[in-house]
Amino acid sequence: MKAIIVDDENLALQKMTKLLQTQDGFNVNVELIGAYLYPYEAVSATRNDAPDIAFLDIEMPEMSGFELADQLLELHPQLQVVFVTAHQDFAVKAFEVNALDYLLKPVHPTRLAMTMNRIAQSKQVNTAEKSQSTQSQLSICCLRSLHLMNQHQEMQSFPWKTLKAPELFAYLIHYRNKTVSKQSLMDLLWPEYDLHKATAQLHTAIYQIRKMMKTYNLDITIKYQDEGYRLVWGNVKLDTEQWENSLRQAPPVTPETLDQHLSIMNQYSGDFLEEHGYAWAEHEKERTRLLWIEHAKQIAQCRMLLRQHTEAITLYQRMVDKLPYREDGYTGLMQVHALLHHPGEVRRLFHQLSEQLQMEYGVLPSRELTDWFGNWEKANSYIG
Repeated sequence: MKAIIVDDENLALQKMTKLLQTQDGFNVNVELIGAYLYPYEAVSATRNDAPDIAFLDIEMPEMSGFELADQLLELHPQLQVVFVTAHQDFAVKAFEVNALDYLLKPVHPTRLAMTMNRIAQSKQVNTAEKSQSTQSQLSICCLRSLHLMNQHQEMQSFPWKTLKAPELFAYLIHYRNKTVSKQSLMDLLWPEYDLHKATAQLHTAIYQIRKMMKTYNLDITIKYQDEGYRLVWGNVKLDTEQWENSLRQAPPVTPETLDQHLSIMNQYSGDFLEEHGYAWAEHEKERTRLLWIEHAKQIAQCRMLLRQHTEAITLYQRMVDKLPYREDGYTGLMQVHALLHHPGEVRRLFHQLSEQLQMEYGVLPSRELTDWFGNWEKANSYIG
């Protein structure tokens, strides 16, 4: 494994160099291909000679270890980064005491050997996973919650160590293949922090995401350019995209195509990131929910055509539960119950909708629905 060291303190650089050259207790051969006092020298030198491991000091004057890691990982996405710091409190806070991610100065040979052996083992596991070519069978899911669906269609939760890393990952997924400025991300996720602290938090979260993508062998990369980050999507499925594509490409809902549309509906496991409550996701959650409502209405109408009244009622009720302040579900339920001669239910639903709209928005049901109900009421006024 090829390694580089970057540290602005010459004595620390020399000591780390000696430890790597000694390789005491290592289960892997390490070739030190560069030791640099200046981060920009490391970036330039590694453009043509890719390292497997980079040992980076965190606090350096011209460029922090986090910023340097961003640039190196952009050149070499599979690079393993180990941060080295003299400040234990900062390391613990940034990486939640992750033994593969940081070393405390002065670095002890036994501790370094442990890190090297774990990295070597992780590299072997990743290589074996890649040989299985499972990437095309992986799906990242944002419907209901952010999670992974593996090649066996089993749901897996990402083992995040902080709350902001998954939100950042979800945000970059939503704006995939677009560059989002660092400042926008810091304003969104750490508005109460000063610039220095917000920058450190951002780099920590980015590093967590990169590590997670390596762990699960996801064909996704984070690019840093123009003072921002961009998620470059590879050969990984995304449930929201698959569902919308299926919806867009499907033929009209008819009795002959009903099974196909029911299968598409089953893909919609929940609203966009609904379990997380991210404020920035509300617009997308509402947009996808409205797409679902329109699709559900077409299916329910087809159910009515086939005289499958129970199934239609169930679907219209789901529409009411999902969007209690829209008329679509209520209208469908009222029409079904009118057809089935359930006048009490028709009246109850109309009054329930009226109260909901009055309480929430101070308005009455639409003229169209009010006229329908009035005509129905006249025709059924003799029915208690």
